[in-house]
Amino acid sequence: MPLIALTGGIASGKSTIARRLAEHGAVVIDADALVRELQEPGQPVLAAIAERFGPGVLTAEGSLDRAALGALVFADRAKLGVLNDIVHPAVKAESQRRFRAAIDADPRAVVVYDVPLLAEARGTAEWDLVVVAHAPAEVRVARMVADRGMSEDEARARVANQASDEERLKLADVVIDTAGTMQDTFAQADALWDRLTG
Repeated sequence: MPLIALTGGIASGKSTIARRLAEHGAVVIDADALVRELQEPGQPVLAAIAERFGPGVLTAEGSLDRAALGALVFADRAKLGVLNDIVHPAVKAESQRRFRAAIDADPRAVVVYDVPLLAEARGTAEWDLVVVAHAPAEVRVARMVADRGMSEDEARARVANQASDEERLKLADVVIDTAGTMQDTFAQADALWDRLTG
């Protein structure tokens, strides 16, 4: 049972690779989805965020106001670090639980952890393979502007608040170049699947 970490900067094409591997039969565990679950009303993580950043990060209904929180943390690296210190331990514990459940359900499963902040969390020890989805920062900025409606300044701020390409690439056992066509990315993901299951 290989346990694969799939990482990449914002708009790097990581989720496209994860979907392709899932089509082949991988069990994909999405760190961003775990974060959203752990930040739901009633969860200790949301309570800790509200306590640290104030009621302005909550909606009138008591849910997390992601835009308000994002405006605070993506403009201030220290605040982003505080948020990560709240969120990362809870996500790690829940992801470990899900890895064990996937392995218990099928000891031969290929488990892929779709985790954007692997370099920031400095976690590499437990993985059988670290796969990095890579596209140059300029390509990723253009994608965020075109596909997500961000301003160029917003997109650059998001890139700047993540680990550098060099930091991510240092962790890589496999690099999938996502700067080309979708078919090029699929072909590399397919080759990775063959490597994992061959």
